Amino acid sequence: MNNMQKILSFILVLSLAVLGWNCSSSEDKERQVIDFNNGWRFQLGDHPNAISADFDVSNWRELNLPHDWSIEGNFSEDHPTKPEGGALPAGIGWYRKAFRLPTEAKEQSIWIEFDGVYRNGEVWINGHRLGIRPNGYSSFKYDLSEYLNYGDNVNVLAVRVDNSQQPNSRWYTGSGIYRNVRLIRTGKVHVEHWGTYITTPEITDSSATVNMEVMVKNEGSNERKLTVRSTILDAEGIEVAQEEHALTLGKGGSADIMHHFTVPSPKLWSTEQPYLYKVVTQVFAGMQLMDDYQTPLGIRYFEFDAKKGFSLNGKPMKILGVCNHHDLGALGAAVNKRAIERRLEILKEMGVNAIRTAHNPPAPELLELCDEMGFIVQDEAFDVWKKKKVDADSHLFWDEWHRRDLEDLILRDRNHPSIMMWSIGNEIREQFDSTGISITKELVRIVKELDTTRVVTCALTENIPSKNFIYQSKALDLLGFNYKHKDHKNFPKWYPGEKLIATENMSALATRGHYDLPSDTIMRWPQSYDKPLETGNEDWTVSAYDQVSAYWGSTHEETWKSIKDQDFMAGLFVWTGFDYLGEPIPYPYPARSSYFGIVDLAGFPKDSYYMYKSEWASDTVLHVFPHWNWEEGQEVDVWVYYNQADEVELFLNGESLGTKSKEGDDLHVMWRVPYEPGTLRAVSRKDGKAILEKKVFTAGDAQKVTLAPDRKIIKADGKDLSFITVSICDMDGNMVPDANNMVNFEIQGEGKIMGVDNGYQASLEPFKANYRKAFNGKCLLIVQSTKDAGEISIRATSEHLQPGEVVLETVD
Repeated sequence: MNNMQKILSFILVLSLAVLGWNCSSSEDKERQVIDFNNGWRFQLGDHPNAISADFDVSNWRELNLPHDWSIEGNFSEDHPTKPEGGALPAGIGWYRKAFRLPTEAKEQSIWIEFDGVYRNGEVWINGHRLGIRPNGYSSFKYDLSEYLNYGDNVNVLAVRVDNSQQPNSRWYTGSGIYRNVRLIRTGKVHVEHWGTYITTPEITDSSATVNMEVMVKNEGSNERKLTVRSTILDAEGIEVAQEEHALTLGKGGSADIMHHFTVPSPKLWSTEQPYLYKVVTQVFAGMQLMDDYQTPLGIRYFEFDAKKGFSLNGKPMKILGVCNHHDLGALGAAVNKRAIERRLEILKEMGVNAIRTAHNPPAPELLELCDEMGFIVQDEAFDVWKKKKVDADSHLFWDEWHRRDLEDLILRDRNHPSIMMWSIGNEIREQFDSTGISITKELVRIVKELDTTRVVTCALTENIPSKNFIYQSKALDLLGFNYKHKDHKNFPKWYPGEKLIATENMSALATRGHYDLPSDTIMRWPQSYDKPLETGNEDWTVSAYDQVSAYWGSTHEETWKSIKDQDFMAGLFVWTGFDYLGEPIPYPYPARSSYFGIVDLAGFPKDSYYMYKSEWASDTVLHVFPHWNWEEGQEVDVWVYYNQADEVELFLNGESLGTKSKEGDDLHVMWRVPYEPGTLRAVSRKDGKAILEKKVFTAGDAQKVTLAPDRKIIKADGKDLSFITVSICDMDGNMVPDANNMVNFEIQGEGKIMGVDNGYQASLEPFKANYRKAFNGKCLLIVQSTKDAGEISIRATSEHLQPGEVVLETVD
């Protein structure tokens, strides 16, 4: 549309408005995306009559979604989820929501969208069964229009969630409607669900070609003459390109429209500068707006090369990634965008530039944040194909649902610029027999039918080509291998011409703030899953020196040293960025969460975090550990991670213990120091000039509780969170490194406690409580706002200690 046409269109609309023409009839309203999370009723147990509108739910619990009922339970090794599944309850639960719609909504298309229900989410509207989705990680929608009531008549949405068949996972899953729910109201003529697809086939400094497919559907009773207009807006909301297409759609008809844009002087999306455009698509019938739909757009190009590894926008770079399960610690599986953002902020500061969504479709909010914050994503579909890993896992519904689950993942996620890899599986057992060939070909074909712009990979464990049938399918674009760092040097010979990435690595073990001496003894642990535990600590801790790993993996330093200089390896993903609930290797119960994370379950970094930061981030790093509270005369190994310096000098109580430099491929320096109380001081230097100085003090007796929120001002939206680090300190403010005091929390004002944690993998205290023991000097309080602006006053008390207080502000 040229400028004159736009002016004439504006004049026509203005004239019709002056004459009293009504363009806001219900059929013609633009799309309404309604947050459908509030005002639900919930009850554990099976209640088949709850599908009836007259079923009495007055004694059911009132709550808002997202909701995970498992995280609200108590730990027990008798739960059928087992410690591998977090040792928390599962079972069956029902949700109900009553709502009304205005009479004019009769002329609209209305559907409900669920981002994820774990699992076997079965949905009814006004007694009519809409369907069931077995996969707890898949997003899905149902059309409601045919069964709805309007005006004063109430609608009743009922959802049965069945997570009783256990064990169905190798990690904690959570239970319930744990992701967001939306109600969509739009015109009978509209863009279909997940109905756009954007590609950027040509990109230069001067321009970018953007192609967009738009799928339009007419659910109305009449033929309509339509105009489909798509507008690209830059990050400031300024129009940079527009295209439109005219068509006629009959009753029940649908069509795919192609738009072709040229964006001048494109600003490229990268991990350092994740610039985002957006595309607004509008569907008009004459002058009437029937629907509008937004699609994210990031303009970037990337390449995987068999010799040179990975490049983004023509710039060679290493993919420096972590794998993460979906739980959010004390919040369980219940999605909260701020909680995900906090995790990504912590990882970004460490130097991470990529996320692997192990081992399932992620929450949409994770992908939105990766787009916004600059993370490359490997989006993973399956942990299991037809051959099971545990008795009740997703192999049970593979035959019926795998195509739909994979298609829906691609359709939902394919417009996110952060996604550059699709993974069709993790450690799949079909790699060991010939069925792996046909299934791999089928899955890759499904992906390529819907998206040809990204590579397809699979996380493999068998690295001998003749024994790996997934590899033998020759269908993968990118070969991914787990825990094969010792063999990487042979891969160019074993897999000539193939593009390579290390999809899962390390499996190093650590407990924050615990140190076993001496530190230079490497332990592989356990030797096998079936071998009884013969060694370990009585308190179920693992040393935070980088000296322990699972037998199939290696320490952080060992693996990184083997990959960092291999140009042919596109990058790696560490197992894992954060500790997660379940899979508490190497210990039995009461251990109930993993030891693999670089960051503990509460979000407190372990010492290995600073090794990665010194290698991956651009920040100057000097990190000295362990703490300095030991027995007099005990020999203590002092490790230092540093970068951007030639050497580090260590002092104890002002006396130099010597200067050390990393030699060869060393990633840290170490002094073995007879302990005496006082002050450790490390100074890093470059060319003889001091760069950084860090001190570690001997802490005195515990005297006070201190509170340090990550943000003092949060949104009054009923969702935002403040994560408050609670420390047990001496009178000088030094954290007491072995403090385990019980801390009680009081809260007043416009907030509530959402969870407590301390990062200890064998803690059996509940996450939903107003108290928590400190572990190694720290614990965490998570506070959520209400929907009212005001203040939140928080007081933390512990017997014989000075209380800690802080005031948060909630703003509109």
